Amino acid sequence: MAHIIGGIGTSHVPTIGLAYDRKRQDDPAWAPLFEGYKPVAAWLAEKKPDVLLFFYNDHANSFFFDCYPTFSIGVSPQFDMADEGAGRRPLPSIRGHAGLAAHVTDCLVNEEFDMAVFQDRPLDHGCNSPLGLMWPHEPAWPGAILPIAINVLQYPLPTAQRCFKLGQAVRRAVQSFPDDLKVVVVGTGGLSHQIHGERTGFNDTDWDDEFLRLFVEAPHEMTALTHAELVRRGGAESAEVIMWLAMRGALTDEIRCVHQNQYLATTTNMAVTIYEQVEASGPPPAAPRPRPNAQLAGIEEIDGTYPFDVRASVKAVNLNRFFWRHREPAFRALVVDDLEAAFDESHLTPEERALVRKQDWLGLVRYGVSFFVLEKFARVLRVSNLQVYAIMRGESLEDFLKTRRVPESA
Repeated sequence: MAHIIGGIGTSHVPTIGLAYDRKRQDDPAWAPLFEGYKPVAAWLAEKKPDVLLFFYNDHANSFFFDCYPTFSIGVSPQFDMADEGAGRRPLPSIRGHAGLAAHVTDCLVNEEFDMAVFQDRPLDHGCNSPLGLMWPHEPAWPGAILPIAINVLQYPLPTAQRCFKLGQAVRRAVQSFPDDLKVVVVGTGGLSHQIHGERTGFNDTDWDDEFLRLFVEAPHEMTALTHAELVRRGGAESAEVIMWLAMRGALTDEIRCVHQNQYLATTTNMAVTIYEQVEASGPPPAAPRPRPNAQLAGIEEIDGTYPFDVRASVKAVNLNRFFWRHREPAFRALVVDDLEAAFDESHLTPEERALVRKQDWLGLVRYGVSFFVLEKFARVLRVSNLQVYAIMRGESLEDFLKTRRVPESA
């Protein structure tokens, strides 16, 4: 059974990553910051977690405001590092844990957290800025990441209380995962800072000290604060400490801080902390969930029905994207003129290519293709949806139409 072994709170200031890449660890201006991360790296090396579950925010690098989710979870088997305008950071891609991510997604949605699900979106400095200081990564990272993004850019933001409850639900989800995994939960952001308007440069280290004390001793006092109160106390962008509260919710009621470091160099009071749990204070681990999505219990008994879930989506993401791209005129033309080149561009496997060549509609659905992208391929082939329906039923179009109430509507 998976279990949470502790938590880390960390700032994710982009200049941390920039200073690291420029090898300024021993620079007097940066040494106090980097020294603060050495105990974190040592703690992780000792505990050897399999997964770091990150509560972070994307800074309009992988998501944009045309569709900016409140809560979203990454389910890919691998994540790249984002290019934020100055080139991709020189860090290797990092493994995801698609199995745990799918399980957590099922559990959270069944607890009425409306999660957006993302794949193949690179991780920006909300994750990668502190990550390189905590985990060795040459030639590869020692474990996997499970990223959960929280909107702290565009109001309305989720409340501090909602983020804490999200963390509690994540704890229940992780503990009900049947595989034996060690998970460390990371909350990122803050501490006090403001980087817009006439108040730019605001800090309040007294408030930061109080926040860190209450975080351990009385987190429910923190969850009662409004966004305006957080902004007043810590600066406009410090409201992102609600992501720390998500991490706090994922830990036991009683925790102890075993390491804490703060360093205010320019605009942000950069902090890093380690929290260990007082296990007896929390509820017992949740029972493993062989089917985390209770809403689908019994669906396997419904013949000829193939629910499109996160696991299918992850398995068939390239194939689903191949069909989804039929919305693009240039790609449609490539499919018609040189299907093999379209396969190559989409990185399809031999099995996936064979299914497309045979126009095996039922096989494609069984493989994990959503019908709502598959129908775009049918349009390119000049095949109607009704014809596809009939083929999947093993009937002629004429026989299928005989089963309809108003066949003339076709």
